[in-house]
Amino acid sequence: MPTDMTVNGEARTSARDPLTPLIDVLRDEFHLTGAKPVCREGFCGACTVLVDGEPTVSCLTPVAMAGDCDVVTIEGLSSCGLTDIQSRLEQGDAVQCGMCFPGMVMTLSHFLAHTPQPNRDEVRAALTGNICRCTGYERIVEAALAVAGGRAEGRR
Repeated sequence: MPTDMTVNGEARTSARDPLTPLIDVLRDEFHLTGAKPVCREGFCGACTVLVDGEPTVSCLTPVAMAGDCDVVTIEGLSSCGLTDIQSRLEQGDAVQCGMCFPGMVMTLSHFLAHTPQPNRDEVRAALTGNICRCTGYERIVEAALAVAGGRAEGRR
């Protein structure tokens, strides 16, 4: 049974088995390779995408669960180049190997949209489901706080 969804603003249909992990459909069928299938156990967060605006580990989500939903991947996050958080992570040397980067960006984008003035502990808590084995988290947290601070200044 086909699964209809919107992916990065485009109507898409998957003919895959409804129990196929969403990440496999995104990568193999729709050729969107930003989300990374690292652990395939929902532990690392590298495969995080937004499904109806909520961060979702796509390795554990059957494609049928995305039916009639709006799915946003790292490729669809911005049509105008890098987002604020992507730029800050890059400028702050917070990214090394890049495996966790898409999931971190998706998680932080959602978090910062819903928590415009977070403190350090709130940022750390938001990243609980995202594992980075290369950098530690200090530069990632600093980047998120810098984005929030910059947005706050823009509102004044």
